[in-house]
Amino acid sequence: MKVLFVNHTAEVSGAERSLLSLLAALPDTVERRAAVPSGRLVGEIERVGIPVSPILGTAGSLRLHPVHTPRAVAEMSLAALQVRRIARRHDVDLVHANSIRAGIVLSLGRMSTRATVVHVRDCLPPGPLTTASLRLIAATATTVVANSAYTARSVETAAARAHVEVVHNPVDLTLWDPARIDRAAARARLGAAGRRRLLLGVVAQLSPWKGQGTAIEALRLLRDQGIDAHLLLIGSAKFVARATRFDNEAYVADLRARVAQAGLEDRVSWLGEREDVPELVRALDILLLPSLEEPFGRALIEAMALAVPVISTDVGGPPEIIEHGREGYLVSPHEPTAWAQAIGRIAESPDRAREMGLAGRRRVQEAFTAEHHAARMLDVYERAIVRARAARP
Repeated sequence: MKVLFVNHTAEVSGAERSLLSLLAALPDTVERRAAVPSGRLVGEIERVGIPVSPILGTAGSLRLHPVHTPRAVAEMSLAALQVRRIARRHDVDLVHANSIRAGIVLSLGRMSTRATVVHVRDCLPPGPLTTASLRLIAATATTVVANSAYTARSVETAAARAHVEVVHNPVDLTLWDPARIDRAAARARLGAAGRRRLLLGVVAQLSPWKGQGTAIEALRLLRDQGIDAHLLLIGSAKFVARATRFDNEAYVADLRARVAQAGLEDRVSWLGEREDVPELVRALDILLLPSLEEPFGRALIEAMALAVPVISTDVGGPPEIIEHGREGYLVSPHEPTAWAQAIGRIAESPDRAREMGLAGRRRVQEAFTAEHHAARMLDVYERAIVRARAARP
């Protein structure tokens, strides 16, 4: 089986990490090639041993704009021609788009002679362009893969005709292995932050929907209660183009102002993009995922793999990953008091924290390994190829 993987951006975020895991875990019976824009992702894919064909990228947002929307359509149309040529040149059996934007590229490229799989990893806000995009994908893709049942429902609401299958994201249990990381040493490298009684962390791009503001406010409440806690913010305002959905740079400025106003400068570390994220997460007492909505929750399964207790938003995919009170807690977003209380419940009982961490490790071993994900995706590919052949005139 020959599969071409298409990504619309060279940035490396959650979707790209899932793609890299899949590329590495698929069996040798799958001949893999990637079509991605020039940038960091190219090097990451080549390190896995997969050849790359360059295409034009796009930062276009799925919201109407008099300037950005026509530009994004032009960029995706050119990328569609490039992907179509690459697919023909290498005679692939299936093309896998790794995002909604990449899925639009496939739709514009008229890939009807080949099976196409479009991976939907986001639940975008309702709007005419979002609906039109999902309907276009549903009308042209052989199969739509959603990263959670929650994401699948959002696709089906906008495009009832879509053939949707759910495949949860994977985690690399070799990389995210508590046995390979010295926790005490990881904390020591953090200096004063690592010496706090309670070390919290959020691993996410800095963007309003990721809810770092809730974590900062919960930290203030803990400080006021006399709890010696510190917060690591791991990530950056990665997407800052003018066409991006949120003004992420303004959001970061607002977060910094809130930290200063609350007098928390010595309790918040802005770590940006890091190559040592597993070591940083292993150092944590609790990982927080305070998103307003989370289609899946990759940071959760990574922390769980490291036996770190988690507290997550209860909106979106996380309830499919964790059971409230077993691996951690599910809490409503925008409620810092509830987040501070959940943090306190874990912090007050080392035995509870340890049990939650071990339960998390077991959970990912059972359901979220790279091998499990690759096997599920291979089944999707085989069914998609059969469906595509049956649909040909």
